[in-house]
Amino acid sequence: MRQERNNIFVGIDWVTVILYIILIIFGWVNIYAASSNEIDNQIFNFSTRYGKQLIWIALSIPIIIFVLFFNSKFYETFSSILYVISILFLIGVLVFGKKINGATSWYSFGGVGLQPSEFMKAFTALALAKLMSDRQYNLGLLKNQVKAFVIIFLPAFFIALQPDMGSVLIYFSFFFVLNREGLTLTYIILGTFSILLFLLTISFGVATVLTISLTLISTYILYAIYKNKRFIRFNIFKVIGTYAVTSIFIIGIGYIYDNVIEQHQKDRFDILLGKIKDNTGIGYNTYQAELTISSGGFSGKGFLKGDRTQGNFVPEQDTDYIFSTVCEEWGFLGSSAVIIIFSLFLFRIIYLAEKQTNKFGRIYGYGVVSIFFFHVIVNIGMVIGILPTIGIPLPFFSYGGSSLWGFTLLLFIFIRLDAYKAYDL
Repeated sequence: MRQERNNIFVGIDWVTVILYIILIIFGWVNIYAASSNEIDNQIFNFSTRYGKQLIWIALSIPIIIFVLFFNSKFYETFSSILYVISILFLIGVLVFGKKINGATSWYSFGGVGLQPSEFMKAFTALALAKLMSDRQYNLGLLKNQVKAFVIIFLPAFFIALQPDMGSVLIYFSFFFVLNREGLTLTYIILGTFSILLFLLTISFGVATVLTISLTLISTYILYAIYKNKRFIRFNIFKVIGTYAVTSIFIIGIGYIYDNVIEQHQKDRFDILLGKIKDNTGIGYNTYQAELTISSGGFSGKGFLKGDRTQGNFVPEQDTDYIFSTVCEEWGFLGSSAVIIIFSLFLFRIIYLAEKQTNKFGRIYGYGVVSIFFFHVIVNIGMVIGILPTIGIPLPFFSYGGSSLWGFTLLLFIFIRLDAYKAYDL
């Protein structure tokens, strides 16, 4: 038993590791296709972006070994400390960080940038698992829900100050974790309803949406009174509160949209909702990505034969818009294969999470799958034009050392927890 404990590879789920390797390799192939040209096409040219990505991939190996070196008890015991240290790094980047593309999100070390928000996701998942795995913790109590919300949204607050709103949205994925552990669906329903009201308000205006909403509420109340004459007597404060909250929320949306949200962000929503069409300005990236995707057809144009990819028609094609490269060169078949592999990857993590012998491992596992799921759905939705552009990388595909290392750290901590489940009995 002791010898097995000293072997860091004992108990590793190799199915998950193989899926990880497949995604890494295919991701790099598409980064090569999106960033190479006739002059810079040597695989081991480390001055190129695909060459640098090879370095990030190679350096992921010692990160994996380092993560596997510690047992599950280490991550459970020190999760809170790791979380606090990561928060300090988020605060520090606001003071000492380098501004890139309008956001102070990076530490710069001799030309190498590290984005602490990419690593914060793993440590937030650990801290949340630590909190909720306590035997005295009852998610049904409001005070305990508040504790969970603080852990989730404290890093989101500091990331918003950078500002990096795309990374902020990732933290809403933790509601899937809370729901798995018994949180009522009310929060998710309210969240979905709030998003719907937001989209309707910016599409049709405050007055129209407010009138329709209050009319629907009034219709429901009249129906309830008709069915039960005493309804209004016992629910008068709920009725008043519903009118007030709905009105304040809709009016607030209108005010924030008109006076707080920056113009380029409003333009993205307006393009998404079809209020304006701008294929040469703010909507250029999405428009070009859609053309690139459609040009791939059923089977694709072939590796390095995508003329739109090779012609650099899509800005940021090796980062946020990498999926358009997949679609052009590998077509519907290739892009479907990528989605299937991601789906297998996610279902495998869910399967392993459900098999965990302790609550900490299960909760962390659901944190991992929620983060990956949110990234995949939002990035692909953004590229194909059904979601606004918000700058979220596609795991293992988008160029960047911080995102690759962050996802690797997130995944292999769970792989270590899963490998040690037999010793945690």
